[in-house]
Amino acid sequence: MRGYCSIFFWFSILSFTKSSTAGDSLTLNQTLKDNGQTLVSKDESFELGFFSLWNSNNRYVGIWFKNVPQQTVIWVANRNNPLSDSSGVLTINATGTIIVLSNHSGIPIWYSDSTLASYNPVLQLLDSGNLVVKDGRRGNYLWQSFDHPCDTLIPGMKLGWNLIANQSWKLNSWKSLQDPSIGDYTYTLDPRGLPQIVLDKGSTIQYRSGPWDGIRFGGGPPLQENAVFKPIFIFNSTFVYYSFVNNVNSTISRFVVNQTGLLQYLTWNQRRSEWVDIITLQSDKCDLYDQCGPNGFCSANEPPLCICPTGFIPKVPKDWKELDSSGGCIRRKPLNCSSKTGFRKFSGLKLPDSSQFWVNRTATRSIECEEACLRDCSCMAFAITEVSGCVVWFGDLLDMRFYNEGGQEIYIRLDASELESNKDTRTLVIILVSVISGVLFVAVILFVLRRASKREDTRPSDSTQDGYPNAGEEDLDPLPLFDFSIILSSTNNFYHVNKIGEGGFGAVYKGELPTGQEIAVKRLSKDSGQGLKEFKNEVIVISKLQHRNLVRLLGCCIHGEERMLVYEYVPRRSLDLYLFNQSRGTSLEWQKRFNIIVGIARGLLYLHRDSRLRIIHRDLKASNILLDDDMNPKIADFGLARTFGGDQSEANTTRVMGTYGYMSPEYAIDGLFSVKSDVFSFGVLVLEIVSGKKNRGFYHPDHDLNLLGHAWRLWIEERPMEIMDALMEKPVSTSELLKSIHVGLLCVQQRPEDRPTMSSVVLMLDSENPMLQQPKQPGFYTERFLTETDSSSTGRKPCTPNEVTVTLLHGR
Repeated sequence: MRGYCSIFFWFSILSFTKSSTAGDSLTLNQTLKDNGQTLVSKDESFELGFFSLWNSNNRYVGIWFKNVPQQTVIWVANRNNPLSDSSGVLTINATGTIIVLSNHSGIPIWYSDSTLASYNPVLQLLDSGNLVVKDGRRGNYLWQSFDHPCDTLIPGMKLGWNLIANQSWKLNSWKSLQDPSIGDYTYTLDPRGLPQIVLDKGSTIQYRSGPWDGIRFGGGPPLQENAVFKPIFIFNSTFVYYSFVNNVNSTISRFVVNQTGLLQYLTWNQRRSEWVDIITLQSDKCDLYDQCGPNGFCSANEPPLCICPTGFIPKVPKDWKELDSSGGCIRRKPLNCSSKTGFRKFSGLKLPDSSQFWVNRTATRSIECEEACLRDCSCMAFAITEVSGCVVWFGDLLDMRFYNEGGQEIYIRLDASELESNKDTRTLVIILVSVISGVLFVAVILFVLRRASKREDTRPSDSTQDGYPNAGEEDLDPLPLFDFSIILSSTNNFYHVNKIGEGGFGAVYKGELPTGQEIAVKRLSKDSGQGLKEFKNEVIVISKLQHRNLVRLLGCCIHGEERMLVYEYVPRRSLDLYLFNQSRGTSLEWQKRFNIIVGIARGLLYLHRDSRLRIIHRDLKASNILLDDDMNPKIADFGLARTFGGDQSEANTTRVMGTYGYMSPEYAIDGLFSVKSDVFSFGVLVLEIVSGKKNRGFYHPDHDLNLLGHAWRLWIEERPMEIMDALMEKPVSTSELLKSIHVGLLCVQQRPEDRPTMSSVVLMLDSENPMLQQPKQPGFYTERFLTETDSSSTGRKPCTPNEVTVTLLHGR
């Protein structure tokens, strides 16, 4: 904020202007006050006015989508200088400067950059969402909000640079959901010879997209081919910027960098009344900047995460054995300017980052680029790019990774002896592969014939190990097996637009069968940690279940290494999206929350008592509760479920798997699981639904307790209603709310024998005035850090990405 004028000048403006509302514009001597007055664009797409964020009294001037019920702010004027009350006034002075000031003090809170001399300036909110100051005579723009983005990019805005004016258009995250001031993360378009998007946290690079290749940034989603919007990329001597337009005018969309640094492209789904994530630029571990050190390649598809390219070796082998690859790789044979060198081609990569590189946009052939690199002894690699032409790199090559699709080719310089030895090795490998292939072919034929002769005598076993059914291929026979081609067709080849979720075991895609039925396809990733045993377990367990509060499995698909589960499509996705990403106006009302609690309870009761086998879910959490069109809950994800016989009540395992924050003490510490383990998880879920807060990571300024401890503290202090979600709309049934808190606390008690069964829980929830016992202290209600001693004392196997071996918390 800059200015030159005295306080007297600001008072004079306030004293001699008259208040009025002017449709989509303000002229000289008109004001917009913080009393409900707004400017609305002519097509009623955007609105400008004063607003507050939930749980805050601060007032801001901003622009939001007019036709989105969930108020979504795209631009804030005084983001770093809020008003403390509703005395704000917005006006425009004779020089075309926009001013926001307090009606009480007359002191300016915010004002726009000074403009050139103007004649009768006009402030107008355009149909594009751009707030402009126009010269009243010539009509040219003297100032526009599109030149000062906040955290959001909408169609027509730019991310990049005006190279002549040295002006940048960049996105800055909000500090938090309740504070729009400039946060930790900045998204910019690097204007140097390889235009690419860079995420900085302060002065540290967090993510780099890789250069624009005419279709996408790096190996990210193919933006040029999507059906929702059209990307625009300009790179010339005056401008380098990225922009986009919607393919359909009625589409409401935005790119936004959130307070955690995530950049997403979102569209508003009118039918579901929610923002839908279409594209997220950061998708896996390899998107963390320079994950594998200098000259290292990152590969997220299969372990190990980091590898050295051919001709390179780990710089510190000992560190690599301990899974620390930050030191990167060095050439096996160092380059010598007096010796002969050559190049090896690597494909499907994100081109490297480097503080030293050189670009020649006129050289568009590999031979020209190679010759240019060979002329300089310090040149380490070269590539031909779509936008920049020939690029050569000097020094270490940073932040390289493989992509599943897309990516570019790079030629890395090696000593000639490395290339010659490779030719000899390649010839030997071809010979060996030919011989081995012949032997393996004969062996496979013999194996198939032998297996076929024995199969008729094979019968499935009903025995179990660690709670898992012994699942053979024949166990899948009763369930429909979908052909892989049908799955590909229904999901449009797993097109990223159809991706509706991501879990520990892989991605979930929406699809539509040839019959018109909508489906959800859970595609297991190769590094998910879920083996064939867990996959078959989920298939067998859930295929035998029929209940309105359980997600329905339609079939599965096994194709090579691909394993997929085909579910009914549940349109409103998972409960966690509604609990933990809400804002005022989108929060679930109490009656829906209570119905969800009751539905989950009935689904668990069916699993524990009414299904053919007693089933322990073991991973009950908000993200595993799906919601249909009527907001009815459906329990999903049975990959960790265990089946019990009729006379079995508990079991023990050395593989503790589940989600921190939902696991019961006896399961997390001793590996003991039973129906009471699920009851504990249900209790955690009830308190999360009531409060709108996660148990894990819960924060309160007055103590270090988690959500369970906070709820218990409020209960014993006779203030239980204070746990209620502040965003929940009124009215709220006080009796139902208190009953739910009471039941939740009963379910999370430390000792399993103190917790109610699910049949008792359903009875308590269904009763008007149930007689409930006083809850005892919960388990896992205060946090501490996991020490090395704690970890080793469990005597269990090391954790996989989907396992949690826990002694993280203690209860008394």
